[in-house]
Amino acid sequence: MKEVQNIIHSIKQGDYKPVYFLAGEETFFIDQISHYIEQYVLPDEAKGFDQMVVYGLDVNLPDLVLQARRFPMIGDKQVIIVKEAQHLFKKKTDHEALEAYLNQPSDTTILVFNYKYKKLDKRKKIYKLLIKKGIYFESKKLYESDILNWIIHTVKHMGHSIDLKSAQMLMDFLGTDLSKINNELTKLQIVLEGQTAITPEIIEENIGISKDYNNFELKSAVAAGNYIKAQKIINYFTANPKEHPMVLTISVLYNFFRDLFIYHSLNDQSPYAAAKAIGVNPYFIKEYKSGAHKYPMKKVTQNIAALQEADLKSKGVMAGSITSKDILNELLFKIMH
Repeated sequence: MKEVQNIIHSIKQGDYKPVYFLAGEETFFIDQISHYIEQYVLPDEAKGFDQMVVYGLDVNLPDLVLQARRFPMIGDKQVIIVKEAQHLFKKKTDHEALEAYLNQPSDTTILVFNYKYKKLDKRKKIYKLLIKKGIYFESKKLYESDILNWIIHTVKHMGHSIDLKSAQMLMDFLGTDLSKINNELTKLQIVLEGQTAITPEIIEENIGISKDYNNFELKSAVAAGNYIKAQKIINYFTANPKEHPMVLTISVLYNFFRDLFIYHSLNDQSPYAAAKAIGVNPYFIKEYKSGAHKYPMKKVTQNIAALQEADLKSKGVMAGSITSKDILNELLFKIMH
């Protein structure tokens, strides 16, 4: 995210703010900024004296404010990082204590709040003071298309490249947890050994995602109406249930037909308009266009119902003695015939 880059760049330049309030649902970016401050603002020899990491459940704001008003012991700055700060604001006096500090923050303290999974009410005085005196950063949950762009940008920043198919393979397999994806990308960077591109073959060899049998290929086969290919992939999944849990397969197919329902309902089905409405990269709209020809609106509705039924069966509802393999094979037949 550009805003994250801008904040870290200003810190690199020594342009410190007295308070950083890092809020929101996407915790990866909160951790990224907080980690950079923790690692690089103070020299190592000063961290034992002038850097403190505390947790919201273990401290209260009045005491925290007192600490923030103290002078550093050996350097020009002290750093106080509050992790899990969403547990910190328990009563009205907590808000009042922070408001009082924000009105006159210490210029020798960098106070960092990791306020995860929540955001501030922008009508409140604290928010207005943060905007005026410090940094308020809200890390919003990313759409799938944003995550794909983030993967491509991150790989580029590492000095390599990755195409959309490979990025989609990673996201389908690893989910939308940016920390998990970043860890795998870091591992890939180590094994690339001079190669510039992350390809499906490299992903298959080093992460264990088959380049031919994965959720990306399953969606493509279903969209194209290629039952034989889709059946082969489902058989591979059921033979390798730990790597390809049924709940994930059903979720991937459900999301595809949900998005196809949206595509059918659009007046403007041009690639960029459709991509914006669905929340995917325009590159993948051709898949929805193909799927729309294969599955008219009535069939899409029927398939969504079939997927919901399969989801219940996967959780033991009305399943009897039916196996996971039977559930997926029955589901595939229903949605493609």
